[in-house]
Amino acid sequence: MRNLDKYKGVIPAFYACYDEAGEISPERVQQLAQYFIDKGVKGVYVNGSSGECIYQSVEDKKVVLENVMQVAKGKLTVIAHVACNNTKDSMELARHAESLGVDAIASIPPIYFRLPEHAIAKYWNDISSAAPKTDFVIYNIPQLAGVALTGSLFAEMRKNPQVIGVKNSSMPVQDIQMFKAAAGEDYIVFNGPDEQFISGRVIGAEAGIGGTYGVMPELFLKMDELVREGRLAEAMPIQYAANEVIYKMCSAHGNMYAVIKAMLKINEGLDIGSVRAPLAELTEADAAIAEEAARMVREAREKFL
Repeated sequence: MRNLDKYKGVIPAFYACYDEAGEISPERVQQLAQYFIDKGVKGVYVNGSSGECIYQSVEDKKVVLENVMQVAKGKLTVIAHVACNNTKDSMELARHAESLGVDAIASIPPIYFRLPEHAIAKYWNDISSAAPKTDFVIYNIPQLAGVALTGSLFAEMRKNPQVIGVKNSSMPVQDIQMFKAAAGEDYIVFNGPDEQFISGRVIGAEAGIGGTYGVMPELFLKMDELVREGRLAEAMPIQYAANEVIYKMCSAHGNMYAVIKAMLKINEGLDIGSVRAPLAELTEADAAIAEEAARMVREAREKFL
């Protein structure tokens, strides 16, 4: 049995941090990393969907991770998502991540071309081979990647000793149970969809990685505590409150992460810029939505913490 305790808990997905020109801001990356340390989360998931990875260059991703690691220094478990839509760049990022001492690397499958399972497995194993001393997490998000992690593909990947589990962001919570049942206690499954944090935890996920955790980490930390203590009736209204915040954020014209960044500025005084095109920035009308969502977070903190 390997020790997976460093992954068990609330792991926010790290947001892309830009300056006024829309370029990666090392200073703001460091500020966001310190914010997560101060909030007491278990770790961070860097350069994933919430980090706008599809719109980042290889160099952008390196700069982000370097600055996260400069602040983390053992205070956060760091999982670096290294997938690009080609193996060469992905392997370069994997080598870079291992050189910085991350705890794990992660990867979605290649997108656009629908590759057969043996090609996806080779892609993941090639990436893992570039970081042979580092744990590997499969990122299953079929609604965006267009490819789902099947039982047979997961079984093939478990032949790789660096594979420790799955970040499961598919919507059916049953998938968590299927992966956990197939893999056993020597693997970890991370709940992905934030709206079902409690459901995923109850059915087998031992941790969560989520894109909205960062704007309301206290709520997810409290849910995590209550789930661990078996106090599900107390956790449920917090999940409902968090979900209402998510629904409000998603009602804006601008991208949800643009709303999140506005909320961080309102509630935390943390300015990490906007989003990168083609993601939509906030409109003038969206300001009221961001203000309302920020107020909902404050009220939930007062009610439940």
